[in-house]
Formats: sequence, C-alpha cells, structure tokens
Amino acid sequence: MAIANLCIATLLGARWIDAGYFPLSNLYESLFFLAWGLTTMHIVVNRIGNKSANDSAKRLVGAFIAPLAMGITAFAAIALPSGMQASEPLVPALKSNWLMMHVSVMLLSYAALMTGSILAIAFLIVTRGQDVVLQGSSFGTNLRSVADGNNTNNSSSETFAAFAVEGMGSILNSGNLQSANSSTLTADAIATQTQPLSLRRLTIGETLDNLSYRAIGLGFPLLTIGIIAGGVWANEAWGSYWSWDPKETWSLITWLVFAAYLHTRITKGWQGRKPAILASVGLLVVWTCYLGVNLLGKGLHSYGWFL
Repeated sequence: MAIANLCIATLLGARWIDAGYFPLSNLYESLFFLAWGLTTMHIVVNRIGNKSANDSAKRLVGAFIAPLAMGITAFAAIALPSGMQASEPLVPALKSNWLMMHVSVMLLSYAALMTGSILAIAFLIVTRGQDVVLQGSSFGTNLRSVADGNNTNNSSSETFAAFAVEGMGSILNSGNLQSANSSTLTADAIATQTQPLSLRRLTIGETLDNLSYRAIGLGFPLLTIGIIAGGVWANEAWGSYWSWDPKETWSLITWLVFAAYLHTRITKGWQGRKPAILASVGLLVVWTCYLGVNLLGKGLHSYGWFL
C-alpha cells in the first residue's frame, strides 16, 4: 500500500509540474487524489492501531480499502473519456489558492469518511449473526462486555471474561459460573473453552469499531473545514457564501449524517451495530456527494459526463 501511495503521489506531482497548478481541476485528477487519500488513510489507520490492533484486523483493513483504491484508479484510467483525462488551462474561477485549500481538504475528508464507513461495514460482516454490544470506551480502550440479549452488569462477569456470546448461557449466567460436572472451573479455563472462534471475531470486531470511529473522527473536522473554505471561495468567486448548489446541498447532508454518527457515539454512548449501520449509510451519501452530483451535469461543480 505504501508503494501504491508513492506511485500515485509521483503521478500527481508530475501533472503538477507539467500543468503548472495543483492537479485537482477535473474528475480524473480528483479520482487519483482520492485514491492517494485512501492509501494514506490505510497507512494512518495502521499507525493508529499499531499497538492495539491484531494482525487479523490489520489485514482486514487492507482487504477492504485496497480494492476500493484500485477500483477508483482503474475507473479513472480506463472508463473516463480521454478528453476528461487531459490537463487543460484553468478557467478564471479556478485560478485561486482556494483550489488547493478547498478541494484537497474536501477530498481528504472523503477519504477518511470512506475509510471509516468501510471499516464499519467490515465490522458488520465480522459480527454478523451475533447480538454484539460493546460497552467499552468509545476510543476502544477496553471491551467490557458483549451480551447475547441478557444485560449482565455484574462486575464478577467482567473478572472472569471480557465477552459473552450466544451459547454461553450454560457457562455464564448473571455473572456466576455454572458447570454440570465441576464447581472448580477457573477464569482461565473458561477463556480457553470459549476462545477458538468467537473471541477472535469479537476482538477483531472491537478493533474495527474503534478504527472506524477514529477515521470518521478525523474526516469530520476536515469536512467542516473544507465546507467553510468552499463558502469563502464561493463568496470571492460568485458573491455568495451559499447558493444551495446540488454539491453544496449534498455536502451539508454528508455533514449531518456523520454529525449524527459522532453524536450517537459521544453523547448517547452508542457502539457496535447501530452506529456501524449509520456509518455504512454514510458511505453511500459520500459517494453521492462526490461522484453522483458531479456526473449528473448539474450545478457549478459538475463535470457533465452523463447529462
């Protein structure tokens, strides 16, 4: 992934030197910049989870992000018409330092939000079929309890094991050990009996939930800064901070969706499947904001390919 990141950066740098301006003036260049942002986020996420994430979770991050970055670059290089791939002189409205400030920050925010949303989808896949409730810190410092519908709040259950899944009712019941054959089972024995599949999946799930939250937590302020910068630039270029252009409207929708996600995580204390579903919806919203609106050929931000 680091090699891909370096190659894309080299391509963008070469276009910058050749065209004489930062390469974000058309869809082709923005797609490659987005792919570079995704590979950068992969590196950042691995750095964030370097101490806490297990190897399986790290591989899953790459398994979900790498195909997306590859698909974006393939779409830009193969599917786009040759006329949209060529560098052209900037129109007067784009001859501004705000081009780099606004567009680059917006695309980096998209990359971070997409990464968080993809990791949320990965969390849903890993924990599918299990009623998982994470009750640790929103920053993922500890997995206190995973319940299978029973609200086990007894502190002794946290002493014996960090999780509980369906089928453990015969072993753990309201925080007390139950055994048909022996009353001397230790906490280590319980952990050994329940570890093979469920513990591994739940540990990976906790890591994915944590990394998804952090990626979105990084992308949201970038999105906020990008929208503000866009408003300032719009006022300079067109005399209005906000004109309800389709791109502006969808950027606001994107902001509201991820603001709701962070609100549920920080204020409501949600973790696990509910915020992951909301983040998954956010992936569709981000793609609509970035690509759907642009390709429909409407508004000031359109590239006009489909219409």
